Amino acid sequence: MKIKSLFWVITLAAAGYAGYRYFAPDEAVYVYRTQPVTRGVITSSVGATGRVNAVEMVDVGTQVSGTIKEIYVDYNSQVKKGQLLALLDTDYLQSKVEESKAGLAVARASATKAQAEVTNAQRNYARNRELWERKLIARIEMENSETQLSVARAALAETGSRVIQAQESLRQAETNLKYTEIISPIDGVVISRQVDVGQTVAASLQTPTLFAIAKDLTQMQVEANIDEADIGRVREGQRATCRFDSWPGDSFEAVVAQKRLNPETISNVVTYVVILKVANDEDKLMPGMTANVSIETERRDDVLKIPAAALRFTPPADVIAQLGQSQAGNERDTRTGGLLPIPQRRPRGGSSGGEGDDARTVWLIEDGQLAGSVVVNETGISDRTWIEVRGDALSQIREGQELAVAFTKETAGAAVAGDRR
Repeated sequence: MKIKSLFWVITLAAAGYAGYRYFAPDEAVYVYRTQPVTRGVITSSVGATGRVNAVEMVDVGTQVSGTIKEIYVDYNSQVKKGQLLALLDTDYLQSKVEESKAGLAVARASATKAQAEVTNAQRNYARNRELWERKLIARIEMENSETQLSVARAALAETGSRVIQAQESLRQAETNLKYTEIISPIDGVVISRQVDVGQTVAASLQTPTLFAIAKDLTQMQVEANIDEADIGRVREGQRATCRFDSWPGDSFEAVVAQKRLNPETISNVVTYVVILKVANDEDKLMPGMTANVSIETERRDDVLKIPAAALRFTPPADVIAQLGQSQAGNERDTRTGGLLPIPQRRPRGGSSGGEGDDARTVWLIEDGQLAGSVVVNETGISDRTWIEVRGDALSQIREGQELAVAFTKETAGAAVAGDRR
């Protein structure tokens, strides 16, 4: 009887335990993804986009109106200084030259006539003065000859001015005739051509552009728009890296050459143009390309750095509670026990700036499990992936330690993505 009762007791106990195991929730198992603490170089940078242009670009136009008669260059043509690029029709301006030459000849003939009249008036005046001194003519005759001499001299001066005027008209007409030859002002390459043969260009109000010539495409510049929040960190001489969609596998070294003071406001966003010089020895870059620019504003060598994702990581609440209970027991035994302090409150926000930021926490992983935390109350520069560690945390974090950056929760073979701040 006792054996039978004992059998039923054992059977009920086993059934109860099996039922508990069946209906009880599965124990959670957390798998952490980590990144190590490293030591090395870290740089802070400012990112922007910009456009590639030649360092020196010249727009070639015409100072006279006319019809394009000939074009001797095209897109991508290499040209030399003084080379003939195009020719305007010369008939009208050539007629102006001939007309000016005729006007000059008339002016010179008038001057010759006026000179002869002056000579004649001088002879009359000299003769009449001698006669008047000998009392052979009346005084009025001598005065009339004097007046005629003055009028002749004035007429000579007038014709002399007309000769000068005609000479200047001829020079201007000849200059305008030379302007029908469109000459390259520099050595370079033709970037654009705005006209065709037979097209009429009018230079009455403003100089029309016929060609655009880039002087040297082996040296290019990037005009980047830097946000006003970042412009204070940019200085001339800083190094930069440019990347282009046309060459996704290449990066081009650049140098900040100029920070322009003139602001540009687009959609209520204030930006400033920064000029970067970039070499183009392989002729890969072309004017107008879009550049993704990263300007190195600060650099630190041989610093202890932690992944930025580690500062955004928050462990599961139940794990924090277990660590807190475990540490409470350890602290009763020794004040310097194995685990680091477990923060009671996780501050929100905070940047990766310097001293004075809200303290943030990183979580240490040992043997795949959370082993404690370190409060990082002071950080240095950041490249958005890594953050420099400063202050008290330097004595608590060592190179090579694994920091948690994410976790997954596994229950009965199922995995659930972990929480991240």
